[in-house]
Amino acid sequence: MSAAAGPKRKVYLHIGAPKTGTTYVQDRLALNARSLAAHGIHFPTRSPVVSAGLFHFRAALDLLGQDWGGPAGHAEGSWDALVRRVKRRSGTVVISHEILAPATREAIARAKRDLAGSEVHVVYSARDLARQLPAAWQESVKQGRKWTYRRFLNRVEHGKPWFYRALDLPTVLEAWGAGIDPAHIHVVTVPPQGAPRDLLWSRYCQVLGIDPAWAPRDSDRLNQSLGVAETQVIRKLNRRMDRATRREASYDELIREMLAQNELVGRVSQPVRMPPRLQPWAEAEAERWVTWIRDSGVDVVGDVDDLRPLPLAEDVTFVNPDKVSTKQQLRVAMDALSAMTREAARRPDPDQQLISKVRSQAKRLRQ
Repeated sequence: MSAAAGPKRKVYLHIGAPKTGTTYVQDRLALNARSLAAHGIHFPTRSPVVSAGLFHFRAALDLLGQDWGGPAGHAEGSWDALVRRVKRRSGTVVISHEILAPATREAIARAKRDLAGSEVHVVYSARDLARQLPAAWQESVKQGRKWTYRRFLNRVEHGKPWFYRALDLPTVLEAWGAGIDPAHIHVVTVPPQGAPRDLLWSRYCQVLGIDPAWAPRDSDRLNQSLGVAETQVIRKLNRRMDRATRREASYDELIREMLAQNELVGRVSQPVRMPPRLQPWAEAEAERWVTWIRDSGVDVVGDVDDLRPLPLAEDVTFVNPDKVSTKQQLRVAMDALSAMTREAARRPDPDQQLISKVRSQAKRLRQ
């Protein structure tokens, strides 16, 4: 291939941020992978038994030198495996996982080096902090954290922990955008509440060069929010379980997937909101982001004003998640206990499974 011809492959590195619809976008890409591939848009996976989302998660972990969310060594070699699949493709290839946002400069340099020969684009989705901070705290509790909302917010303001480094748009894009044409850095703004359901997907389609008709299958992977009482109960359960037993995958499945993602979402308790005292700080952060975007010349899909946090409406009262009434928590806890009891009754006893297996093998031997 001559230099004048240019790269035959575009690679879009969708690096986050967390809690900006990334799960939905990744699932929709995976559900429509075959039809998208027919139009030159590829979302690679490793094998039919390893989902695209899990493959990209493990690849991101491997690139970052991390090893969590599975047995020791489960991510080893995944980044190189993903790169090999990327290099087999022409057209457009999408790599996507939100834990990539706060990557070290060393990891970013490796990613760019390994993708040399491709036209690399960086895609970053951003959301206003009035919605982002409550969502991030809830997600951390779903993942097993035990901190109060007050402590979480204090760390955001003063400590700049991992999750806020992933949300800090200028810091993330200065690191990932080094040496890349600003026209190849794409900021996708998350639409405000009340916007059409497909608007965020349409914005991604615009960035990736997808005709929406190429991806007709919708995703139901909506990472729904918990209310103040539900989050408080999960947080306290995390504390109790941390004292009682070592955290394992089965615990994660029950707490995060069954309770926090299914049984306790969509209820009527008050939503978690950003406290009014943080409104001036959030507005200042948004102004810093918007100024950086406008000065940098990066491509924006959406409206930068979507990043400005709206104050609470006059008829809305802020409910402190750390001070939810015992009565509310008890109601949620009883619902959680009921769900756990039903799940325990549904699941087969492993001892009985083993006995049945031994009896079956013995019967075959006698025949």
